[in-house]
Amino acid sequence: MIKQEIEGNLTILTLDRPDKANALTAEMLAELRDTVRAASGQNALILTGTGKVFSAGADLEAARAGLATSPLWEELSAAIAEFKGLSIAALNGTVAGGAFGMVLACDLRIAVPAAKFFYPVMKLGYLPQPSDPIRLDGLVGPQSAKRILMAGEKLTAQEALDINLVDHLVESDVVTKAKDLACDALAAEHSHVAAIKAMI
Repeated sequence: MIKQEIEGNLTILTLDRPDKANALTAEMLAELRDTVRAASGQNALILTGTGKVFSAGADLEAARAGLATSPLWEELSAAIAEFKGLSIAALNGTVAGGAFGMVLACDLRIAVPAAKFFYPVMKLGYLPQPSDPIRLDGLVGPQSAKRILMAGEKLTAQEALDINLVDHLVESDVVTKAKDLACDALAAEHSHVAAIKAMI
């Protein structure tokens, strides 16, 4: 359910469960976490999905069994945030719930115009992952963070672009655009990529 492709200094991870809107299970979260950690020497990382939804968040059955409050979400976000190369979320569609964590932890986010963004923790009665409000506030500011986390607003891709939640909207192939954005990092020495990221 996680497809991995390695192209030189680039690792591409694809959520590949389109029949379930790429909803995440504990096994998928652990595999993503471990694969990102194993890719620490790569210059760039792209996260994307198969189908029309990036991820609907936690698998419903798994969520009812306790996945919604599992530390695996935060472990995955931390692994992405600690990745020393350039990480890009290439969003092929909607991002919902816990899937926000891995997207917020990436350095850049691009999306198709049809994507929607919502994180209904207020409605569902869960707290967001601990790092998510901090990263969300850093990207969009406290007012927009409250719109998403407290008011439960569902944002369009254009609205997400307007508040800096995403960096680009891409009409066609988000992975191709992500590769274009990663070109300079892929052509550099890994130590140079890591040094610039550390300075930022």
